[in-house]
Amino acid sequence: MKTLKILIGLTLLLVVSAFAFAGFGDFANGYDLDDAVSDFKLKDTSGAYVSLSDFPDAKGFIVVFTCNTCPFALANEARILALDQKYKSKGYPVIAINPNNPELKAGEDFEAMQKRATSQDYSFPYLYDKNHTVYSEFGATKTPHVYILNKENDALLVKYIGAIDDSVRDASTVTKRFVENAVEALLNDEHVKPAITKAIGCSVKA
Repeated sequence: MKTLKILIGLTLLLVVSAFAFAGFGDFANGYDLDDAVSDFKLKDTSGAYVSLSDFPDAKGFIVVFTCNTCPFALANEARILALDQKYKSKGYPVIAINPNNPELKAGEDFEAMQKRATSQDYSFPYLYDKNHTVYSEFGATKTPHVYILNKENDALLVKYIGAIDDSVRDASTVTKRFVENAVEALLNDEHVKPAITKAIGCSVKA
């Protein structure tokens, strides 16, 4: 009888664990599709503090968790710039956020972020998630990891989660531009397909 109770307990534990981690991707503990995103205030490399509410005319945002040192993030840097240049004027600016802890990963401190933003002529805010709370709220686990937000009835809803495209290492071999397709769909009042893809990159160091 005691053995049976133990087996039943273990079975229940496994079932609960399966539900806890069910779903696509690595964001089970963060925002899911159509969740409303809370505003935040983070320090930009310019020294100013930036919030989503600072962009009242935005139709939404391309939020990218990225960093200074990850080779996957660096391979996507030009693509992130191109997304901002293409969609900022259409109402979907890029907001880049560095979630990494510089005590765990060298080269991720605020001063290094400033140098990176200046040397690469970033056209978008590059924000420092110093207390590592915003990336956790979103559920980001990789750099890069993208969340597209769409403004609906004064709320910002998650409409896409995942990768920039289908070739994280080599821009010349891209065949599917996930983020571009998602923003274009939103601009045309269409459903985003696919709305979730697998983010491939370095694990967040926080």
